[in-house]
Amino acid sequence: MIMNIEQRLIELGIELPNAPVPGGNFIPARIVGPFLYISGQVPAWNGQDHNSGKVGAEITVEQAQQAARICALNILAQARTALGGSLDRLRSCIRLGGFVNAAPDFDQHPKVINGASDLIGQVMGEAGRHVRVAIGSSSLPRNVAVEIEGLFEVDIK
Repeated sequence: MIMNIEQRLIELGIELPNAPVPGGNFIPARIVGPFLYISGQVPAWNGQDHNSGKVGAEITVEQAQQAARICALNILAQARTALGGSLDRLRSCIRLGGFVNAAPDFDQHPKVINGASDLIGQVMGEAGRHVRVAIGSSSLPRNVAVEIEGLFEVDIK
């Protein structure tokens, strides 16, 4: 079955942000064989950070889930750019790695990263089912609440 992810985004009314520019000496995405690796994405929408602070202290679980969703939208924006302007070469999401800027006693990291997993599943259907890690961190760049990286299988041109 050929998946038309671009059409699915339209059906769901989901707009992707512009692919963020890396904030360091690395590339945002790399294709190696049939795999597309996406560097960690933070909850910034077209350059504007959202939901900064420690989850479980300044940020609620629900706000952090929304931040994770924005991270997933940025992952898809990076994938679109890496694939030449269309997501239709994506075949499956293999893995998401999530980092939560957590208060010391916070223990709901998986619930936060569900915000990204749910979005990927919504957009990709069964092909969006992935393995995952959800890790608590004492800090993240620019004090954002969440950072998420991705690994996808793609059709090779």
